[in-house]
Amino acid sequence: MPELLLIGQLIDRSGMAWCISAFGREVMAQIAIEEWAASSPVYTRRMQQALGYAPAEEGHGDVVTIFKGLQLDIGAPPQFMDFRYTVHDPRHGEFHLDHCGALMDVEPMGPDYVRSMCHDIEDPTFDATAVASNPRAQVRPIHRPPRSLSHQRADEHPHCAWTVVIDDAHPEVGPIPALAKVAVSRAATLQLDPIDPADEGRADYAGPLVSDLDLSAFSHSALVRIADEVCLQMHLLDLGFLLAVRARAETPEQAEEIATKQLVGISGVAAERISKALSTGPLETLALHPLLNPAAYVDATVADGAVTVRPSAAHDDGGWITLCGPDSPRPLQAAVRAVDPHLDVEVSGAGSAWSATLVRRDEPAADFDEVAVTRFSTGASFVFEPRRSLPITPV
Repeated sequence: MPELLLIGQLIDRSGMAWCISAFGREVMAQIAIEEWAASSPVYTRRMQQALGYAPAEEGHGDVVTIFKGLQLDIGAPPQFMDFRYTVHDPRHGEFHLDHCGALMDVEPMGPDYVRSMCHDIEDPTFDATAVASNPRAQVRPIHRPPRSLSHQRADEHPHCAWTVVIDDAHPEVGPIPALAKVAVSRAATLQLDPIDPADEGRADYAGPLVSDLDLSAFSHSALVRIADEVCLQMHLLDLGFLLAVRARAETPEQAEEIATKQLVGISGVAAERISKALSTGPLETLALHPLLNPAAYVDATVADGAVTVRPSAAHDDGGWITLCGPDSPRPLQAAVRAVDPHLDVEVSGAGSAWSATLVRRDEPAADFDEVAVTRFSTGASFVFEPRRSLPITPV
């Protein structure tokens, strides 16, 4: 599961590189804000409901509710974005990042890029994520990069620290217009199989907040549901990204080009990480790939050396799968080449019904530029370590 959360974080890296190229840094930052603010409130509520920690009354969640959501958010993959939490009481808490992979990615680009991410983007997006639990919640910095401006040495930790305060006197955080569009998408309203409470293992995340969520303690059906929800987080984030890019692109063709480049980049890196983590071959990797999951959203089967795709809810949303097919094989090629550079696909069919057959070439193919750009992120090669799960109590 941490692999999926980290892959979700890398979607942002893949897309933002091409937005900088097309629109510049300031517009890129606005696109990033809108994609997260349009999607995170939707998928945060979905995870709350799936794992049984949603507030009894919508919009009245406490600090623990917010922190649990962050632990299962593609914006905060464990260890790579190493959030550490403190709960003072239900309405007051803090978190700090002992390690911020996002900072490691942008710090070499200079303080302007760091400020864009850690100030311009984080301020509204942290509040947008918290609003899913309580619109009166405010996330505010104690300190944050650029580290030279916060009087810290460049090697000093934590990388940043924030307070979370819920106060009825705070003005409610309002949604952005794009949220209403994402909220009625097929992805947002998709019904997934419920968790079987009779399954062996944990069926929910009710009870205390823990420092590092032990996913191995969950039941099989719970893990399936969490994995499907995390894949949906990626699709929802992409829908927010598409809305923001289309609003700024000069032509529909430019928007599609940027969206396809984003998909090619994440498709290759995701396949590489999945294959290495699970020792899967190319077809097994495609069967597990977020591009083709969850099955209730993307109608695809992997059998007899081929992937067969049929019209589905994902097509209705105009998401990732619509960027693949006979006229656009590169996302699929990037995925199989990440497993073995000698592999390729031959795609036949038309529209939203097509089949991609795995073939082997004599000569290995070079990385697509989009995959190489995504590998710029330290998350592409990040290695997880085992950790103990300890309860967090108010101090």
